[in-house]
Amino acid sequence: MTRVAAAQLAAGTDVEANLAACLRMIDAAAEARAELVVLPEFCNHLSWYADRAHARRMACTLGDAFLSTIAQRAERHGLFVKIGVTLARSDGRTTGTSLLYGPDGELLGESDKQILMGAENDYLDIGQDDSPVIDTPLGRIGMYACMEGVINEVTRSLTVRGAQLLLNSLNSFATDEASLHIPVRAAENRVWVVAANKVGPLLPEDQLPAIAERLGVPADRLHGAGESQIVAPDGTCVAMAPATGEAIVVADIDIARADDKQRADGTDILAARRPELYAPLGSSFTGRRARAGAETMAAAIADPSADTISALAFDGVDLIVLPELAALPVADIARAVHGTTAHVVSTVLDGDAHHGVLINADGVVARQPQLHATARHPWCTALGDELTVVELPWGRLALVVGDDALFPETFRLAAIQDADVVAVPCTPTEPWELRLGLPERAAENRLNVVAAGRGASGLTGGIYGLSPDFTLWTAWSGPFTGVISHPLVTTVPPRASSARATIRPAQAVNRTVSRGTDLVDGRPRRPIDAMTTTSEQL
Repeated sequence: MTRVAAAQLAAGTDVEANLAACLRMIDAAAEARAELVVLPEFCNHLSWYADRAHARRMACTLGDAFLSTIAQRAERHGLFVKIGVTLARSDGRTTGTSLLYGPDGELLGESDKQILMGAENDYLDIGQDDSPVIDTPLGRIGMYACMEGVINEVTRSLTVRGAQLLLNSLNSFATDEASLHIPVRAAENRVWVVAANKVGPLLPEDQLPAIAERLGVPADRLHGAGESQIVAPDGTCVAMAPATGEAIVVADIDIARADDKQRADGTDILAARRPELYAPLGSSFTGRRARAGAETMAAAIADPSADTISALAFDGVDLIVLPELAALPVADIARAVHGTTAHVVSTVLDGDAHHGVLINADGVVARQPQLHATARHPWCTALGDELTVVELPWGRLALVVGDDALFPETFRLAAIQDADVVAVPCTPTEPWELRLGLPERAAENRLNVVAAGRGASGLTGGIYGLSPDFTLWTAWSGPFTGVISHPLVTTVPPRASSARATIRPAQAVNRTVSRGTDLVDGRPRRPIDAMTTTSEQL
């Protein structure tokens, strides 16, 4: 077992005070007998500057007094220290950089942030290289920072290149970091994640009231959201700090547990990937289509009952998703919606293939083969070779079939084709899939996700709708809650045969999570090289 720690602290414009806080937390980790400690992002200075020249003046350089002191403290205690700072590079770039120091004080690795958040784009330069996987006596370590964990590419690349332990340094006021974006990266990749966030003001204290008033949010919502945490490969949080106040959390973890990528049904979640299908993810983004989807529409998930489907369709539901392999013939589904404009999504066996089918009153209007082979359906050997998107009166729809929902790449393929809604007939078998996986697929891609499955107690799944209250750069209909991208979730009431919700296809067009930061168009290209490379080629 390895004892790891996540430390949260406040950092302002006083560099000496910031250094003292870092040293205090390293000392606390050592006192707790940790072998590794993760510190937050931008520990040297607030990520708020007058201009790029100011940012460069305040940045560290490798071997300067600030970083040398951090290295010396790591050596004094004989522990690994991961810290996030800004770095003034010799080539003129200023980067947001994660650094890992070893127990001998040596710099073991560095990683420049590959997607910047909001105003960071004004002051910093985007990292040019993918984050390295660092082989250490503790295990294989990967580093990332804040916004890099709000999308899936950086952590996915680290995982497919062999990382077991991912270290995330954050500088975030978003409450859905702790509830969603941090733990999902552990679960979807079956790795350990140690994440350290800031607390205290993230903007200069003398300017904070005016900035908060301009944005229309309470000033305390622009503080670091804390809740630094350590997450197991199944997405379970094993230690979490409070939302406020300097703190350190520790846990004893078995890093080798991250080598087990096998689900209970025998599926290896990395071996089942199909890198050749993901090549379009590396293409340049071509821009939005001219017409957005409908402002609102009604969606539902339902048991495979003709009466239930008919009642929903005649009550104005536009899209109804059934669990996969529903025992209801296509002809019966078509009859159930006859006289309405409703569409129903189910799946069927077609020889050695598992097809998602889109059905209206005229019958099947579109098919989508399952793309990934998994042990749960060993008979499914005839796989599809692309994800297609269907144009409907209310927007663009993608079908994600069965276990294709386990792979974040599947939904990314839908996003780059401008899908508004994704229908997911599936069978969730692990708790993280509904709690973290499907909400993140909606959040990181700005997709409305409608997912239906069957569980031990009957109908399960959820409707994950896009909120019009998205980021601080759009007007909110209510008070700002601190949630940036988490979808609105509708679950199935106990023993219910259906659940319905209003979703907003038009909201899928807005992917600007902060000024200058697009969740889809801004996806970093270097990690995609690893994601689209076969294991034999890596």
